[in-house]
Amino acid sequence: MTKIDIGRYGIWRRWSGLTPELAREVEALGYGAIWVGGSPGDPDVVDRLLAATERITVATGIVNMWATPAEEAAASYRSLRDAHGDRFLLGVGIGHREATQEYRAPYEVIVDYLDRLDAAGVPEYGRVLAALGPKVLRLAAERTMGAHPYLVTPEHTRRARLELGGGRLLAPEQKVVVDADPERARAVARPQVENPYLHLRNYTANLERLGWAEEDIADGGSDALIDALAPHGDAAAVAAALAAHHDAGADHVAVQVLTENDADPLPGLRALAAELAF
Repeated sequence: MTKIDIGRYGIWRRWSGLTPELAREVEALGYGAIWVGGSPGDPDVVDRLLAATERITVATGIVNMWATPAEEAAASYRSLRDAHGDRFLLGVGIGHREATQEYRAPYEVIVDYLDRLDAAGVPEYGRVLAALGPKVLRLAAERTMGAHPYLVTPEHTRRARLELGGGRLLAPEQKVVVDADPERARAVARPQVENPYLHLRNYTANLERLGWAEEDIADGGSDALIDALAPHGDAAAVAAALAAHHDAGADHVAVQVLTENDADPLPGLRALAAELAF
């Protein structure tokens, strides 16, 4: 299968926090991809980021299958490919039961959506699937370039690689806090992990599969869980935590730098870039 090159590390950030200026600096630092979080509320954000850069891939993380019809996603894919070549990666996913009134039979909906992307001319190598559990991970291996798991640990990455097998992209998202003070780092991470993720059943079920207990997930998350889902430390320590995903079988890690009050992530990304093996 043809592959789009996204390098070993990228960044993940909500679409509203992405600007052409940030994209250019992230590219200059050596990151290989920008994952646009939140099923882009601005349909032109991906085009602006691609137009502002020269080599970096821009990926959606993710387009929600309920919110965006497959034919609409395919039309955007073709337009971006025509304008920028193979620098756009279409990430799609089913979303959350709690957020979608019509949410039903998710596996069948995913299969139907991928069928419609096929019919609309989106190649397997141009798309990835948000996947946590074994069944959807296997579907990602069968029907897409690979999987983009969110809110996971290196242990999940190890299990996901076994389900995907070789030859398919495994690109987990990893939250981090570049701060060596544990209490301050957890104060930044906990509210951004808890709300909404520790109240969404697909994520809590996945954590339970990984061996986390109900008491770890309750009441904002135990310190151990928060530290696992958003590792903290100086840049070298955080880089080591990110490298653990590669050791477990990841091809690429989408780094989400958490900051207090959603402050500029670039200082943390700069510090990490000096430590990461791109």
